[in-house]
Amino acid sequence: MAGSAVLENLTCSAVLLGWGSLLLMLKNARFYSHLCPENVTQVEANITSVSCVSQDEMLNLAFTIGSFILSASTLPLGILMDKCGPRPIRLTGSACFSLSCAMMAMSAYSPAVLSPLIFLAVSLNGFGGICLTFTSLMLPTMFGSLSSTILSLMIGSYASSAVTFPGVKLINDAQVSFGVIMWAWAGLAGLIFLNCFLNWPREAFVTPEELGNMKKVPLDEFSSECKANGDGPHVAVDGEAEDLNRLPEKLSSSASPMPFRCSVFSPIFLWSLLTMGMSQLRLIFFMGAMTKILEFLIDHDDPRLSEKETAEKVSFYSSVFGTLQLLCLVTCPLIGYIMDWKMKECEEVEDGEGRRSSSAPKRDKKIQKVTNTIRAFTLTNILLVLFGVLSLIDNLHLQILSFVLHTLVRGFIHSCCGGLYAAVYPSNHFGTLTGLQSLISAVFALLQQPLFMLMMGPLNGNPYRINVGLLTFSLLGFLLPLYLLRHRRLLLLQQRAEPAGEDPESRSLTAQQA
Repeated sequence: MAGSAVLENLTCSAVLLGWGSLLLMLKNARFYSHLCPENVTQVEANITSVSCVSQDEMLNLAFTIGSFILSASTLPLGILMDKCGPRPIRLTGSACFSLSCAMMAMSAYSPAVLSPLIFLAVSLNGFGGICLTFTSLMLPTMFGSLSSTILSLMIGSYASSAVTFPGVKLINDAQVSFGVIMWAWAGLAGLIFLNCFLNWPREAFVTPEELGNMKKVPLDEFSSECKANGDGPHVAVDGEAEDLNRLPEKLSSSASPMPFRCSVFSPIFLWSLLTMGMSQLRLIFFMGAMTKILEFLIDHDDPRLSEKETAEKVSFYSSVFGTLQLLCLVTCPLIGYIMDWKMKECEEVEDGEGRRSSSAPKRDKKIQKVTNTIRAFTLTNILLVLFGVLSLIDNLHLQILSFVLHTLVRGFIHSCCGGLYAAVYPSNHFGTLTGLQSLISAVFALLQQPLFMLMMGPLNGNPYRINVGLLTFSLLGFLLPLYLLRHRRLLLLQQRAEPAGEDPESRSLTAQQA
């Protein structure tokens, strides 16, 4: 399931982020070309493409709607996933993605008439992609001490899916028609639907700790003892005698000891909103203004270059940046390894009959998760600050290193946030919290548009002052690991003060309330 989820994320999740390549294919397929005058026709490399302002505005509007749905759907999807589990959402997402590709293929046969379908197709593409991404983020809960590594792999495959459309563009350049490519892609999404229907469970995923709390001891093993004592049916759960009539209620509460409002208004979640919003604004501004930033650096590096030579250099560096997005798939497991550091030492050993050993684990799992999260966020914030410093240096070749740092931070920051929520909050809050954080971060990132207008207007294309402001703003990211250090200290104090066997979830809730 994990291996197939990575492949499915690479091919069908956030592929809409590779819009630049899809835009060229849509223009070559003559979508909305009827809006352009007949004399605006350019022939390059035996490929006829029509381009004008009206066409660009319509296609860009389609992308705006699709990208908005890609971000805005996260919160309702998170709520639905916490209630219904990942399977129905994944089935719906794969069906929507397949339908979007089929609509693009059909529209390509008569773009003059069917071009408006691209709005619905791109919207379904964004919705289907985020459904596949969100459901795959619940899969790592089954991997125990390796959950953060698997989560990072899922996020890395999601972040790397931006290179899918550039790859498809190469196939299209090899004289394979746009319609044939989209029909094949629709069939691939159909296979994802079939894989989910056959292999994904109906129930929502739970963590190994919650699964251990929900294990019931067979009644027949204790029936004779209960009758002899005359006390009524009792079983041993986590070393305590519990009335069987109250057992379902206790198990339900043990899976989610923290009310959702406590999770939302906890300081850790509020600090994570600030950190993620700041990081998203920094990353999105660079992606949106990268072309103009490169033009400014190229002009300063060699003012004698013609406009054509400048455009070629911008295209080259943009291609390098796009190719480097694949690094997310390779580097995200690194942050996952940091998040899983020494987690195996926190696992309790079971004997041959499946009973827990009397020997206590070497480390407390909750405290170790928080410790690893502090290290991961600290490393990510250091990389973000280094990226901001490199952005201030007026050197074109050095920007390739900034591309690498941008890619690392883009993959790391989501893995850190997902690992933090998995470490601190109940698993049935994970989807809603992640969706709420993603939605707020997306709204926060809208500030990149006025920043871009400021750069292109009063600053005459010079990004230096904006980069200084964003670098200063990015220092706020260190406030979250500082608060987590305080939270960890409270957990350690409570561990020393409370008797052995105390529920780690209860300690975490008490520490946050303190």
